[in-house]
Amino acid sequence: MAKATIRDFLKKKEKKEKITMLTAYDYPIAKIISQTSLDGILVGDSLGMVVLGKENTLKVTMKEMLIHLDAVVKANPPQLVVADMPFLSYETSVKDGIRNAGILARHGADAVKLEGGEEMVDVIKGIIRAGIPVMGHIGLTPQRFLRIGGFRILGKREKEEEQLIRDAKALEEVGVFAIVIENTYADVAKKITESVSIPTICIGAGPYCDGQILVIHDLLGLSDFSPYFAKKYVDLKEIIRKAIEDYIIDVKESKFPSRENYKLKES
Repeated sequence: MAKATIRDFLKKKEKKEKITMLTAYDYPIAKIISQTSLDGILVGDSLGMVVLGKENTLKVTMKEMLIHLDAVVKANPPQLVVADMPFLSYETSVKDGIRNAGILARHGADAVKLEGGEEMVDVIKGIIRAGIPVMGHIGLTPQRFLRIGGFRILGKREKEEEQLIRDAKALEEVGVFAIVIENTYADVAKKITESVSIPTICIGAGPYCDGQILVIHDLLGLSDFSPYFAKKYVDLKEIIRKAIEDYIIDVKESKFPSRENYKLKES
């Protein structure tokens, strides 16, 4: 499988082929993904909540993002690797945005993702001008949950719907190669998708986008809480729990280590 590029994402929109993405935060998972036909990996700031136990994504730092990005990149996945720009790594100024996007690119990100619509155009323009591809993110933007008024579905009011479409068009015009649409009404996401020529990738925004993305911990059944729009494909939490209990029993009953698990010095 050849290394994916942003051109592959754009071609899929033209050919009406669905794009598939998952999050990954570590080497083992990225290595497994590298052996699949998945299109893209997002090293998301969602790692703060699903891996580090933080309350929200506002507390994720650039240092933490780089640690997890490095781990994923070391798996050498052929998928397009997109890294989230964490809170306050780009909102403060265009200069900060370019510098931090550059740091992520130097650590192996093929592209960066940042949240926001029209208000982020100047920052996005600077990052793209520096030679770094940008994926947009509109709808429910977790870094802005305080302003939005919580983690709620967006697009119910006509004014909200119109703003989402304006945001998408502004992002396309400035040069993003794709847009994540999160937690909007499905018919609103459909209108957004039809209004732009670049791929839209949904999470909790229905089936009408050009692709889908999920947090891998939701897919694997490892999350403590999964949103309504996630699908659990396997219950790894229960499988892991049982394996641990089996290990405990084996140790207590002296079944582990067994003869094949240790060596004796030959006399």
